[in-house]
Amino acid sequence: MYTSKVIDEFKNPRNVGEMEDATALGVVGGAECGDIMNMYLKIENDVIVDASFLTYGCAAAIATSSVATDMIKGKTIEEALKVTNKQVIEHLGGLPAQKIHCSVMAEESIKAAIDDYRANKAKAQ
Repeated sequence: MYTSKVIDEFKNPRNVGEMEDATALGVVGGAECGDIMNMYLKIENDVIVDASFLTYGCAAAIATSSVATDMIKGKTIEEALKVTNKQVIEHLGGLPAQKIHCSVMAEESIKAAIDDYRANKAKAQ
């Protein structure tokens, strides 16, 4: 069902945990689908210098969160906005059809966190 990469990311997730000094938080999902993804970003000069996540959900949800945080570290916010769920799936070597929504949530959590960053930045000006 899952690739060895998905299993590895689930068993050994990277960047997991709440980030105390985050400059942005993106939250997606909810009780209706059963998965909740919190993406924390630390952004300096429009560059993502750190990323972490707290995800409540299945193995695919945790694996896609882990991969997504790795994929955006060091990128500008504009580069991070170009990360797609298909790229997350490719990085994992595939996902079962019924778990594709987890990769969509990973993409959406990046966008939600960047939206939060921009809103916070606008308030500060």
